[in-house]
Amino acid sequence: MWNKPVKEELEKIPVFYSTEEIPLKEKMIQMHFFLGGCDWYVAEYDTENQIFFGFAILNDDYDNAEWGYFSMQELCELKIECFEIDRDLYFTPKKAIEIKKIRKAEKW
Repeated sequence: MWNKPVKEELEKIPVFYSTEEIPLKEKMIQMHFFLGGCDWYVAEYDTENQIFFGFAILNDDYDNAEWGYFSMQELCELKIECFEIDRDLYFTPKKAIEIKKIRKAEKW
């Protein structure tokens, strides 16, 4: 993985279930990972198990994009030929509804 987040960055992400009462549209997306037509948006993080909760769009398939869980290990191990997942260093936290790709997939 390119630009893997460090412990201090991961500790800033809300822990699992701490934003459970917040509607999906209003959830703050804290981090964005990408590779080609794939995007992973992070809302919560379990530091013990290194698992994220967020929104994933795989291969630009907006019809099957969904909220769910994905692990840091999976993201780190995923490679296509010589390409690895990258973290968007210019991403600033924002509500899910403010992210064009999530809006498109959710039909908001």
